[in-house]
Amino acid sequence: MARNNSKTADEVQIRQLIDGWAGAIRDKNIEAAVAHYARDILLYDLAPPLVHKGVDLYKKELVKWFASFQGAVGFELHDLSITVGEGAAFATSLNHITGMRTSGEQADVWVRATIGFVKKDGGWKATHEHFSVPFYMDGSDNAAVDLKP
Repeated sequence: MARNNSKTADEVQIRQLIDGWAGAIRDKNIEAAVAHYARDILLYDLAPPLVHKGVDLYKKELVKWFASFQGAVGFELHDLSITVGEGAAFATSLNHITGMRTSGEQADVWVRATIGFVKKDGGWKATHEHFSVPFYMDGSDNAAVDLKP
């Protein structure tokens, strides 16, 4: 996949999809959050299980996650990079998630994201999404949710 400094129409379209997705997460709008997903999307999300398959199942997971916040979800994308090729593209970013949880805890975590896209019928659809946090390899295997860029 070639990468150049000028934004192509495909890159602009993918950026718009990602911006809309991020806004939908902040607004807790499930339908808008998955609007750019292929029906058979494969997701490696932060929450169990190890693999989420299909948009319908993932919508159920989003309902639970959104319900764990008292109000809006703080969701900011940083260092977004989009690489577009012939019929396939991927985007990477660091995402900052904040907000008051229903447990009374203030969420403040940075996560890594990679989204894979394919071009179908003239538009881009996400077919793979992967979120992760690093973990400490000191024997504790604790998630490194205290890291900041």
